[in-house]
Amino acid sequence: MEIGIYSFAEIDPARQAPGAVGAGERLRNLIEEIELADQVGLDVYGVGEHHRADYTVSSPAVVLAAAAARTKRIRLTSAVSVLSSDDPVRVFQDFATIDLLSGSRAEIMAGRGSFIESFPLFGYDLSLYNELFSEKLELLLKLRDEHTVHWQGRHRPSIDGLPVLPRPERPLPIWIAVGGSPPSVVRAASLGLPMALAIIGGSPARFAPFVHLYRETAQKAGLNPIPPVSINSHGWIAETSQQAADEAFPPFAATMSRIGAERGWPPTSRAQFDAEISPRGAVLVGSPQQVIDKILWEHEVFGMKRFLLQLTVGPMPHAKVLKAIELYGTVVAPAVRKALGG
Repeated sequence: MEIGIYSFAEIDPARQAPGAVGAGERLRNLIEEIELADQVGLDVYGVGEHHRADYTVSSPAVVLAAAAARTKRIRLTSAVSVLSSDDPVRVFQDFATIDLLSGSRAEIMAGRGSFIESFPLFGYDLSLYNELFSEKLELLLKLRDEHTVHWQGRHRPSIDGLPVLPRPERPLPIWIAVGGSPPSVVRAASLGLPMALAIIGGSPARFAPFVHLYRETAQKAGLNPIPPVSINSHGWIAETSQQAADEAFPPFAATMSRIGAERGWPPTSRAQFDAEISPRGAVLVGSPQQVIDKILWEHEVFGMKRFLLQLTVGPMPHAKVLKAIELYGTVVAPAVRKALGG
């Protein structure tokens, strides 16, 4: 099983918390974090696209290109590219370029996005949320498969027999990110694309039917082997369980409460947080052994081939992030691989 990290490069939008950093320092820190993840043997690092004051990455491709120059073996993926409000040609070209720079380590994780800021920013009608994604995904897959492209759609000018360059040295891997929508699961499986399933709250076991649906749909479509599934979750690692919980709760609660206020959810309480980090909760916060145990339990539930941990749900001191990555790569990942026989 591949084991990795994803990040949105969170910052304090008001810069009022002790030690708060600006966007430039946070981005430089992020590159150091990706470099360390590579050095300690993690398999994948994902960077998400957002257009908000509390996240510094609006262009994952630019960040991953910088990371490509500082790393040697780790896979570099978006997590996610908001394809609905972007141009698939540009997305493909950007990631083909990263792939060439990195020696075939780039991937695209395409999604519709959990926030909507990119739609008015780039002039898209939010009522076309699903239609835009479907059409642009169709074009992205054609770009992956064909050097010279013939394509016509409703929401982008047609392409009439034009080459799209540069070309990667191998087919560019494309994953579909889903949040628990059955039609999204069926689409990913029907297209033969790997699925990344985000589980950020509640009981992970309740998501098992989505993974079963994915594999059943892929099997009915005649796919052999069935494409892999990734589980993507929030978490934090420290030397002890108490230290991990005490460090993670304040930024986690501040971030989730701020997002919750936008969506009509109540503020995140410590009792709610403690329930989420319990052995059968969705959030992987704890000592290395606790995180090992939960990943292995989730593997029993899902049989996933990849697990990605969002280590910084809210802003965390850079030194502590580096320590968490070190523990993840040198203690957690080897133990999980050994237990799974790989």
